[in-house]
Amino acid sequence: MSLPLRIGALISGTGSNLEAILKACENRRINGKVVFAGSDRPEAKGLERAEKRGIPTFVVDYKNIIRQYRQNPDPARLPADYDSVDIISRQGIFSDTGEPEKTAAYFAARAIAESELIACMNRYPFDLLVLAGFMRNLSPYFIDRVSPDSRNPRIMNIHPAVLPAFPGTDGYGDTFRYGCKIGGCTVHFIDYGEDTGPIIGQRAFAITESDTLESVREKGLSLEWELYPECIRLFSENRLLTVKKTKPGGDGKIRQRTIVKIVESA
Repeated sequence: MSLPLRIGALISGTGSNLEAILKACENRRINGKVVFAGSDRPEAKGLERAEKRGIPTFVVDYKNIIRQYRQNPDPARLPADYDSVDIISRQGIFSDTGEPEKTAAYFAARAIAESELIACMNRYPFDLLVLAGFMRNLSPYFIDRVSPDSRNPRIMNIHPAVLPAFPGTDGYGDTFRYGCKIGGCTVHFIDYGEDTGPIIGQRAFAITESDTLESVREKGLSLEWELYPECIRLFSENRLLTVKKTKPGGDGKIRQRTIVKIVESA
């Protein structure tokens, strides 16, 4: 049997997906263990779920770090290896806003927070980082240091919509307000864009006339708690293969995208 997968988790709220992952490890559905739980919010209730099990926790207070940088944008606070031109050229969060100073300040403040987050995470060696309701976009600065090999990504996220529809922070709300008849959730690897990374797994449910926004969220969460542990299990079994897929675009140019194939177990 292979060694247990060492899982690091980042959360921002109640940690219901973290709970599902913890239980899947405890009942051996996943051959793994959560080695830390970190948050960007000191008040995140989900940290208690880890603390009760003796799992190390930490907080990197993004809100406070960003506020301090806005009040005093001191370049000396930036990580020594931070290259703003390189980071901004590769990020996929913003389009060209026409406000380069604002964009630069955004990524500079987040690099300060991300460097602190990486330092906390590096105390606990891990194989896979799962974002379990972590409500912060990750910049290329973070991604390149935590998951440097694009052929073997190791940052996983769950999103409350059937991607590529409805990226962003309110997937269930967007799905419901748009009048969709189908909702769902998606687990994907992280890339430089917002919820644009290679899709690992998806689950869907019907939305009926009697559904409310709350019932849509309840349906989605119940599927999230099944899907996320399943995708982590596949990762632990080395069954997720990323491959490049090319196809011609409408303008005649060749488009390339990374997709995930699920391979048979050995």
